[in-house]
Amino acid sequence: MKKYLAAVCAGVLCGALISTQWAGPLLAQEQTDNESIYEQLDLFGDVFERIRSQYVTEAESGALIEAAINGMLNSLDPHSSYLPPEDYEDMRVQTRGAFGGLGIEITQQEGYVRVITPIDDTPAFHAGVQPGDLITAVDGASLLGLTLPEAVDLMRGPVGSEIIITVLREGVTEPFDLSIIRDTIRIRAVRTRIEGNTIVLRVTTFNEQTYDNLASQLEEAIAELGGIDEVQGVVLDLRNNPGGLLLQAISVSDAFLERGEIVSTRGRNEAEGERHNATPGDLIQGRPMVVLINGGSASASEIVAGALQDHNRAVVVGERSFGKGSVQSLIPLRGNGAMRLTTALYYTPSGRSIQALGVAPDIVVHQPPRSDEAAPPEETTARPQRTEAGLRGSLRNSEITDDERRQMEEEERAAEEVARLRTEDYQLAYALDILRGLAAMNGN
Repeated sequence: MKKYLAAVCAGVLCGALISTQWAGPLLAQEQTDNESIYEQLDLFGDVFERIRSQYVTEAESGALIEAAINGMLNSLDPHSSYLPPEDYEDMRVQTRGAFGGLGIEITQQEGYVRVITPIDDTPAFHAGVQPGDLITAVDGASLLGLTLPEAVDLMRGPVGSEIIITVLREGVTEPFDLSIIRDTIRIRAVRTRIEGNTIVLRVTTFNEQTYDNLASQLEEAIAELGGIDEVQGVVLDLRNNPGGLLLQAISVSDAFLERGEIVSTRGRNEAEGERHNATPGDLIQGRPMVVLINGGSASASEIVAGALQDHNRAVVVGERSFGKGSVQSLIPLRGNGAMRLTTALYYTPSGRSIQALGVAPDIVVHQPPRSDEAAPPEETTARPQRTEAGLRGSLRNSEITDDERRQMEEEERAAEEVARLRTEDYQLAYALDILRGLAAMNGN
């Protein structure tokens, strides 16, 4: 018995020694890391004091510290940044749907300012700014080497004032200038139109108004068509939509889903991840859908496209989306400023990460240049179609009733209307063609 107790005590003692042997190096490593951090902070303090006392001109201490904070955040990724009080207020105003500026969503890549997308019906949109453009200078001042907030500051100015941006565009050999007149940007989150028996919902951004606008306009369009039974389908146009509020993207996705996951977020700590699920109820009661995306569709718009695609609720048409799949948390700081910090990544219901990959369309459709030279030859010659009915002495079909003939004529007019759209918006016309095919398959 004494041997047994001795063995147990020896085991406990041995375990204690082993634990101590492991804990020692870990504590030492942690102490070394802390000392290194304090040394680096001391280095920062030394540099700060040297600048204050020896720089060629007097430097403002607050501006130096703000620049240091911004540099620290900008070194992480293009979307983390410091927002001084005025910028923080501007951001909160933007989510409410009205602000002053050019109407352009930008990011920074390898030191260059890149356009994610111009916002519909804004000065940048009308000036011809395109997704993917690189802005190299503002009013002759180079943007190379500036942080994103510094570049944004250069673009700001009084409403009605002119700004000249220098643009480098893929496929164009030389940089060129665009003149833009600054204006108050009032974003209309959703625009609705009816093409035949199809409702087209153009969603331009995800701000506080988006879901309410979409639900009310969809209800009005359904009533205009004579009820849900008359609706052939819906096109959800998310092209050049730069994103916005996560909860609005979830609400818009939920509007067309009955059940299942919409999006999940995962950060450093897996326990803090979130999953958002759909609730029962589909605003269009299962009618077929097409979602339109392109390279200017980012963030929240990619969440919607990915959710509807993964649930086979919609056919996604167009071009691969932008690929911004990161979550930025807005953290208020002392002094009325805020920090925008990347804290998680988005995942679609099937577990796909959008980050840097985007959403790939089910059917790739490129938008051709809008010019007469680019139009297909068969659409420019407009020769009359030769048919049996046009032949002299052809037999008439006596089997068809007047009602059936009128229905055929209406269907032909609808098809011609879609054909007309191809010269205005090829991608949208393609989406309408797909919806007509889906409706025919479902017997609608």
